[in-house]
Amino acid sequence: MEFSLEINLDLLRRTPDTLRSILLDLPDPMLKANEGPETWTPHEILRHLIYCEDTDWIPRMDIILQQKNDLKFDPFDRFAHLKIHEDSSIRGLLDDFQLKREKNLEKLQAIDWTEEKWKMVGIHPEFGEVTLKQLISAWTTHDLSHISQICRVVARQFKDDVGPWTKYMRILNQ
Repeated sequence: MEFSLEINLDLLRRTPDTLRSILLDLPDPMLKANEGPETWTPHEILRHLIYCEDTDWIPRMDIILQQKNDLKFDPFDRFAHLKIHEDSSIRGLLDDFQLKREKNLEKLQAIDWTEEKWKMVGIHPEFGEVTLKQLISAWTTHDLSHISQICRVVARQFKDDVGPWTKYMRILNQ
């Protein structure tokens, strides 16, 4: 598929409502369940997404677009979210995420996009040169990956009750 800002925007815009429909009003044990050691709970995943809204996608886009002497991205702490919003309710986190996402999408939409801008590069600390097109595509894919992760964690809470159907439930066997 050819890159499309509209499709990326549409998917990025849907993430807060998707998460709200999955997570809101789930019992706390389900929100605090994980898949084992060194894995995240739905509550932690949502906190991670909030942290990304503040420190990852748009700040890196700004570095690329400003084209100053230093195009290096700040390293991203993939575990910083574990130290923030620990006691926040899922409703509060969902509201916070939605507001931050709306603000970031407004910034993204305010840019006069050209083919040349999509080819502009920044320097990722691990990957080296990355383009704006790759950054925006990664943002969308990151959302979808974490939505899938949340669904998997929630689904696994039913594993013991599914019985023989476990054989056909790929989400329970990954």
